[in-house]
Amino acid sequence: MLQATGVTAAQLAGIAVSDGPGSFTGLRIGWAAAKGLAHEHETALRAVPALLVAAVGGAARVGPGPIGACFDALRGEVFGAIYQVGRGSVETLVAPALLTVPELARRAALRPLGVVGDGAVRYADDVTAWCGTAPLPPERLPLGAESLLELIAQPGVGRAIDATSEPVYGRPAEAQARWEARHGRALPDPTGRGG
Repeated sequence: MLQATGVTAAQLAGIAVSDGPGSFTGLRIGWAAAKGLAHEHETALRAVPALLVAAVGGAARVGPGPIGACFDALRGEVFGAIYQVGRGSVETLVAPALLTVPELARRAALRPLGVVGDGAVRYADDVTAWCGTAPLPPERLPLGAESLLELIAQPGVGRAIDATSEPVYGRPAEAQARWEARHGRALPDPTGRGG
């Protein structure tokens, strides 16, 4: 991407990454690349929740207001959140959580103008019953990078990360869950930070 734009890594003011929830492997690879580039060039690195990025993309299609975002978490659940998206502002109405679409609807004080994401598409009947409109699939949204850049420019959005930071996966990796079930205890943390 740098080559295509004619920009050098040293010219970057900062690097932004999606903070999950999302694919364990995809998040780890993306974060590792961003951390390496940021470390090498001593560049600031910030993370923004992926559900917020999707909601901002949804607002670009349906207009400002409450927007739901749901990623398929399998097992009948979604990683879901609701944001009030305005022009140049965002507010979390329902914080990201692992739940069903009806549970997300019960937590919502406002009915969203739209609900975006592959989880919304998978549970389209629940979404349509809740908000009265069909879900917006990911392919109908602007590129996530566009929304991420729009968000990162807003003060107070996202979190600063460093070499020891980890993405928010939303739930343990399947391998970790199986290990913990087999051993009846939490997987030891080799960093000693706990968790």
